[in-house]
Amino acid sequence: MVQKPGNESGFPSREQILDFIEKFDGKAGKREIARAFGLKGNDKIPLKKILRELNDEGLVVKERKNLVRSGVLPNVGVYTIVLIDDHGDLIAEPARWDAKKQRPRALVQHGSIKQRNSGFTTPAPAVGDKILARLSKTADLPDGTTATITVIKILDKAPDVIMGVLRLKVGSQPLCLPVDKKQRELMIDENSIGNAKDGDLISIKLVKKGKYGSAKASICEVIGNASSEKAVSMIAILQREIPYIFPDNVLEEAANAKPATLNDREDWRYLPFITIDPATAKDHDDAVFAEPDTDGDNTGGYVVYVAIADVSCYIPSNGEIDREALKRGNSVYFPDRVIPMLPERISNNLCSLGENEDRPALAVRMVFDKKGKKLKHGFHRVMIRVTAGLSYTEAQSAIDGITTDKTLELLPSILRPLWQAYTVLQKGRSFRKPLELNVPERRILLKDNGEVDRVVTPERLDAHKLIEECMIQANVAAAETLEKHDQTLVYRVHDAPSLAKLESLGEFLKTLEIPLQRSGNMRPEQFNNILGRVEGTEHELLVNEVVLRSQSQAEYTPDNGGHFGLNLRRYAHFTSPIRRYADLIVHRALIGALGLGDDGLTKTQEAKLTIIAKDISDTERRAMKAERDTSDRLIAGFLSDRIGAEFEGRIAGVTTAGLFIKLAETGADGFIPISTLGVQYFIFVEEQRALVGERTLEVYRLGDAVRVRLLDAAPYAGALQFEMMTQGCKRPSISRLAQKQRKSSRQHNRGPGKRSFRKR
Repeated sequence: MVQKPGNESGFPSREQILDFIEKFDGKAGKREIARAFGLKGNDKIPLKKILRELNDEGLVVKERKNLVRSGVLPNVGVYTIVLIDDHGDLIAEPARWDAKKQRPRALVQHGSIKQRNSGFTTPAPAVGDKILARLSKTADLPDGTTATITVIKILDKAPDVIMGVLRLKVGSQPLCLPVDKKQRELMIDENSIGNAKDGDLISIKLVKKGKYGSAKASICEVIGNASSEKAVSMIAILQREIPYIFPDNVLEEAANAKPATLNDREDWRYLPFITIDPATAKDHDDAVFAEPDTDGDNTGGYVVYVAIADVSCYIPSNGEIDREALKRGNSVYFPDRVIPMLPERISNNLCSLGENEDRPALAVRMVFDKKGKKLKHGFHRVMIRVTAGLSYTEAQSAIDGITTDKTLELLPSILRPLWQAYTVLQKGRSFRKPLELNVPERRILLKDNGEVDRVVTPERLDAHKLIEECMIQANVAAAETLEKHDQTLVYRVHDAPSLAKLESLGEFLKTLEIPLQRSGNMRPEQFNNILGRVEGTEHELLVNEVVLRSQSQAEYTPDNGGHFGLNLRRYAHFTSPIRRYADLIVHRALIGALGLGDDGLTKTQEAKLTIIAKDISDTERRAMKAERDTSDRLIAGFLSDRIGAEFEGRIAGVTTAGLFIKLAETGADGFIPISTLGVQYFIFVEEQRALVGERTLEVYRLGDAVRVRLLDAAPYAGALQFEMMTQGCKRPSISRLAQKQRKSSRQHNRGPGKRSFRKR
């Protein structure tokens, strides 16, 4: 038992508490500490505060309900096997190590490994595995190891196959540079290289010899040269396990599909529908038309038609194409390719709404009054013939007075009425007050060889907004119709921001002296008021991005929760069945509910909607991660030959570890470690999102415009590291707060919830 301290307050010091935790065999919790020091009643309140401070400062680590001293190897702990040394022995590092000194390495002790409560031997551990191990010995051992550990059990096996780039150098051991930032380079068995060349993208498998694996890995597959066209996106495709090759039975079913006929369909080929899409679009799944309402009771109102490719008529439920489409969940879009949800014969041929082609569609006719309020709507299964296919820029240019022979003919009877209808829809949108974020979407343009040519920010045109609003209204109509018919469906749900995210947003806005009003539930209009305050200022882009990050992630679910961002009570995806399985579900639900055919939603599918919604939400997130990974790698590769160049940017994140920087030119993200900022302590002032130099009082705060130098680029990992070239600003109020915090830290060996760092 640890004796109560003899200080005047009768309360243990921070160091005494740390010493107790270290000597307590890694099993000390708040109860054990209180009992050891004789703390009762109200004494536990300051104890709880100190323990929280120690955890925040990284001096102790909480494992379940116990505390362990940071920087000290626990008697029993979790380790990650990081490499195999020259002697063939496994070397591990503690999985958690919050101390500000180098992570120690431990020699994995030889011996058999038994799983607890089982009667069989587990597979031998290998590089990348997480293990639970007992500390056997602590001493200075050869090759930089400081301890020996004995494996209790394997917690998490490393992936069997690892992707990376082959590096061959004369006279040196062949290496694989993994594309995953968390994995270390591995030596390659020379006997497995074969015809592989330096720079090839490869998949490897760890070769295990005896009980403890091998120091080398073997090449499983040579995917292609990592610098070749499409190789970068292929890394993300394989790493995220995205299906990209259609099985033969799927292609066969697509090849046997017959064009739809007019049977049991309304003939809408007389309506002059047009498509408005990106200039590079290969499939067109939505067409629009609008005209003034001739009903005398709706003067100034408009009738808007939205026709969507009738994908369901070509894809039998639970057929080969259907099962593959559900497996993919959605199409995935990379700068150099598209991984489609449906085979090309379906997506780019039979279902694509091409000019002057008879195509089946599921269409909605919506009537709006002059204020943009929807009065009624109805769904129809039809055959249409698109009059013209335009790009966004073609349509916008015609409205702006720059016409071609094609658009001049369309202008009076099709384009102008469509824009007039959009003006009406805008009034309804303004009344609804959805969240109006302004975050430019950058686009990577590639050269013919697949390398990055440049990064652009396309202008957002009224043509984009017009199509977007038409699609939103069609999606709302779909959800309303299905609810009216008591038909279960998959909603697109976007929850309101969580309280934790709102609290974080509020703290950030305080740094800009912008209050976040929190009376009752937040509404999109309140966010718009915040965005309006910074419009046209230097903080506009940053605040828009931070507000975006504060929002919840949308998902698919059969339980309606409304759409916060669009400020809608009900919302379902209906308008893109070529590229989203959720829309195909809604199409089938409409067909069944309205009696539009015998290919509606089956009872089996209806019973599985919860599982289906979860699956397609997961595939959507998978696609987003793959697209983001690819963009990061392309940009890192684009900048890799500009090491030493300087760039303008902005501080996009401030942490205890350093600064995240977003470049103005490309939107690329990179990092500046705190240890490179200067030879002084930098105090992290959390509520101000700032780092403050203790000696110079220079401040680096979230949102600051800075100039940085590129130090390193890792193209295959998509990582950039910068050096700060801009001196921090003088902000007396923040500096005073930092000094006060530092003074408090010295009195208590470090202050509550704050951390300070020294350049190492």
